[in-house]
Amino acid sequence: MKLTQGLRMAVMSVLSNKLRTILSMLGILIGVATVIALVAMGRASSNEVAKQVSSLGSPNSLQITISGRGTVTTLSVDEANELEDVTNVAGVAPITSGDAFAKYGKTQVSVEVNGITPAYEDVKDFPVQDGRFIAAPDLTNHTKVALIGVDTAKDLFEEEGEDPLAAVGKKITINGYHFTIVGLLESQGSSLTGSNDEKILIPITTAQKVFQISGVSTIHLMVEDIDQMDAAVAGAEAVLYEKFRGNENAYRVFNQEKAMETLNSVNETMNRQLIYVAIISLIVGGIGIMNIMLVSVTERTREIGIRKSLGAKKRDILFQFLVEAVCISGLGGAFGIGLGYVASFVIGMMMQSDTEVPVNTVILAFAFSAFVGVVFGYLPANKAAGLKPVDALRHD
Repeated sequence: MKLTQGLRMAVMSVLSNKLRTILSMLGILIGVATVIALVAMGRASSNEVAKQVSSLGSPNSLQITISGRGTVTTLSVDEANELEDVTNVAGVAPITSGDAFAKYGKTQVSVEVNGITPAYEDVKDFPVQDGRFIAAPDLTNHTKVALIGVDTAKDLFEEEGEDPLAAVGKKITINGYHFTIVGLLESQGSSLTGSNDEKILIPITTAQKVFQISGVSTIHLMVEDIDQMDAAVAGAEAVLYEKFRGNENAYRVFNQEKAMETLNSVNETMNRQLIYVAIISLIVGGIGIMNIMLVSVTERTREIGIRKSLGAKKRDILFQFLVEAVCISGLGGAFGIGLGYVASFVIGMMMQSDTEVPVNTVILAFAFSAFVGVVFGYLPANKAAGLKPVDALRHD
């Protein structure tokens, strides 16, 4: 029997029992769609994790949190700036923070206020869209100037019927102190620590006066060469170890690159477990195909006997039934791919994140569905091919 003839006969047989074919391929369809949807969801989760972690700063940044030792719970600004001498550190941005009430006209909002140095702009990659940034003379003269986030500007000025984008030059009060807005910050969105647009930045020396504090408890470092990140971490820890007299619990160095790797590793492990569940669904679908094909062999015993009596060989019968099984699983795989893409689109909308379906995943899912058809179709096909013509023709 020619290859094309065998294919045509197998396809005609599949199409002649449409309902049975649809029910047979449901398991494969659901399994393939689930694999694609889960991979898309995993990519969306990874993208969201990367987005959230990157919002904490650029990939070549480190964050140091000082918890202190005994009565010493902070570092001075000068001590923090000494970390710039560490190998591979290109910039240091000490920060002091506090919650305060900002007021403009009759509108008052609670807002996070950060005391910063001019290095904050480069280290945190947080420029202004209008006006200027904090300058060195502002620190020296304890100037009462402020940079305002876009959301805080809206909260303060829209209530008063004024344009928040024209905030530069306006005067507000922070905990009763009068400040002049000299810059409107670029929108940075939200991060793991909250919104980056609902804050006010002021000179660190002024912040120490407003909040009655003398030191800093958070320091951001910019690493020059990301490939030498470990050297920068080791150098910073060595300096802090000496300052806090060997008490390693007095500080913590947050490595954004390591955090990203850890979160992605956890995310990939969870997605891998979910994909295993989807593969089980494919196997269950294959068992369903095998069951239907066994029934089909029983129903078509006389047909098999007639074909064998007319000269059909064992391999011809085996080939036909294998092709039928592969057609069912292949159709299920093809429709499953389409459903998987639809599901990934819906997941992206629900998660409000970009989903991505790798081409190699689609190819592997389809190939696996066809492989399932071959594996679970072989037993029925072999049973059909092994029937003796005389016994098959006697079958009622």
